[in-house]
Amino acid sequence: MTPPDATRSTGTPQAPLILVTLATALALIVFTAPLTTLEAMTASLGLTAAQQAWVMSAMPLGCAAGLLSAGALGDTHGRRATFTAGLWLTVLASAAAALAPTGTTLILARIAQGLGSAGIMACGLGLLGQVYAGAERRRAAAIWAAGLGAGVATGPVLASAAMEAGGWQAIHWLLGAGAAALAVLSARLPESAPRGSRVDLPGSLLLMAGLGCLLSALTELRAGGGTAGVLAAAGAVLTAAFLAFETRIPNPILRLDLFRRRDFSGATLAAFASGAGVLALMSMVPTVLVRGTGLAPLSSALVLIAWSGLTVVSALGARLLPEMLDARDRAVLGLAGCLGAQLLMLLPAEGTGWIAVLPGLVAAGIANGILNAALGHAAVESVPPESAAMGSAANNTARYLGSAIGIALISLLLAGNGAGHVFDGWHRAVLASSGFTLAGIAAMLLLGRGPVAAGQ
Repeated sequence: MTPPDATRSTGTPQAPLILVTLATALALIVFTAPLTTLEAMTASLGLTAAQQAWVMSAMPLGCAAGLLSAGALGDTHGRRATFTAGLWLTVLASAAAALAPTGTTLILARIAQGLGSAGIMACGLGLLGQVYAGAERRRAAAIWAAGLGAGVATGPVLASAAMEAGGWQAIHWLLGAGAAALAVLSARLPESAPRGSRVDLPGSLLLMAGLGCLLSALTELRAGGGTAGVLAAAGAVLTAAFLAFETRIPNPILRLDLFRRRDFSGATLAAFASGAGVLALMSMVPTVLVRGTGLAPLSSALVLIAWSGLTVVSALGARLLPEMLDARDRAVLGLAGCLGAQLLMLLPAEGTGWIAVLPGLVAAGIANGILNAALGHAAVESVPPESAAMGSAANNTARYLGSAIGIALISLLLAGNGAGHVFDGWHRAVLASSGFTLAGIAAMLLLGRGPVAAGQ
């Protein structure tokens, strides 16, 4: 299945790691596509402030809503099949985004891109978990985490360069072509043993509806709409119904008993804090630079590499940390570093120029790489082997749900501020995102290292 040159001297095949890492990077390029093209899309499609927030949040919302279902599909019907289906859905959704005639169509296409990425992200780590073990698994998790950073690093630059050549639509055509190539190559991946049980479709629909209502409430609240309270109440009811439903069926998309495991709960909380905190904040840096300093989109994307590029290096170097630091220690260390980096983003202000964002970007890159590597390892180590895709899906659901909420909040805090006042909204966004990170650190420290709950 794996060519000889894709196998290290240990005999462990490397083709699965390469393919999964490339697909993971592609999913993050999908995520970052609007970061430097939002202004062009707004001018082309006449996006309102609320639609701008939705364009930024639609993909992570779709990904968060689809990850648990994709994980269940992978564990029950085959991880390779689900992984490949996610790539083909990304192909179709990217074509729809490129052809979108209105903002509403673009938002729906971005949600579909998120659903496609869910299949990639949910089953990618699960596939690595079934191929690699021990030190090889830690190494694979570090390289997978580097793929996250590589996608964030190349996405804004690629989108900006493509926009200059063929408009904001060009990046979506490129994404579709890349996803198609990876889907064809994914036939080389090993398939997991399917369990054949039914997938929890009602639970999937309840989760998607609940998350959609909650995010819509956040958007409506900031936009001054009168339906925010109704949407929030509906989201809370639907989410509660999802949790209740999951305890009553034999094949849930999320086993709630996993949260009795301290390592699983800690990794999930850290992933949510990472998404709502540092990932959401740093993702909006190009938008702030374009609006607040007049920097060109391509130049702002290159500045962002100070964060995303260092994330790649840091994730790969995380395995050099002392062995006495377990995944939880490294996650706390990474979150603490991210908090300091976020507070450094208070430095940019009117008249400071793009140079003021560099200290925060550099610090965030180092800390974020350590955090990503720790979470990638913990995601598959904290669950039973037969639930590896579910563990990966839950971790990434928390990350993308956090980023959807964080990006929506930051986008709305920035909305309505002219170029001369954009940094007022930015400073409020820094403090809000830092609060998420601080809460994540506090939760992990309070959780402690006690034994797993009885019966686990």
